[in-house]
Amino acid sequence: MSKLDSLKEAIVSKGKVVVAFSGGVDSSLLARVAFDVLGENALAVTVDSETLPRRELEESRRIADEIGIRHDIVEFSELENQRFKENPPERCYYCRKETASILKKIAKEKGYTTIADGVGYSDYDEYRPGIKAADEEGIWHPFVELRITKNEIREMAKELGLSIHGKPPSACLSSRIPYGNEITAEKLKRVEEAEDYLKGLGLEQVRVRDHEGIARIEVEDFDFFLNLDLNKIDKKLKSIGFDYVAVDLKGYRAGSMNEVLEL
Repeated sequence: MSKLDSLKEAIVSKGKVVVAFSGGVDSSLLARVAFDVLGENALAVTVDSETLPRRELEESRRIADEIGIRHDIVEFSELENQRFKENPPERCYYCRKETASILKKIAKEKGYTTIADGVGYSDYDEYRPGIKAADEEGIWHPFVELRITKNEIREMAKELGLSIHGKPPSACLSSRIPYGNEITAEKLKRVEEAEDYLKGLGLEQVRVRDHEGIARIEVEDFDFFLNLDLNKIDKKLKSIGFDYVAVDLKGYRAGSMNEVLEL
């Protein structure tokens, strides 16, 4: 039996499933398979807060429509949680605790038996305190249970014809702010605006890390970036609210803020 068939079988065994849905490749594959095998007994829920980029929220709507799954969007404010705002290394733990609570409430009200997320087997190789919170709250990780890796998730998404099978990984906007620096609405807004601007110039994979007013840009394609009008980029990001604009010579890498923890 293929891993995709095993995934279908595992989801069917749960009866009624709420999918924690971000619109990324992982949760989109999970939502697609859940809808394929459960139909109306599958529900995608996107928890919307200040740290979710607006373009990602719109993407979640589009992908849910593409799949055909019922899709609820629930708003809440992460910035009302002081422990989260203080931005400790375990920041994601506090976030996932709250989102899990919201999803559990929805599942209970609507009669769903299981809440599933798109955590992959490969995610355990990284620093992910949010997974601990999800485990404590009883969130099901089908990809972990079946040892399905990130690459296998993308392959399955492509096999099923999902339009975003090649979408670059994303992360919440709070990941752009160094641990220990307070997370504020102003910082999140300028990071999002800066990244939207750079993506509008054609950069597919880019991060703007906010070091108390210094924009540290991580790009994957240096050749493309260096052929852009750098003076114009500098002026634009300063107009958004940054004091200085710098480029990280190591380029884009997921979880770069965790490097200080390793040190």
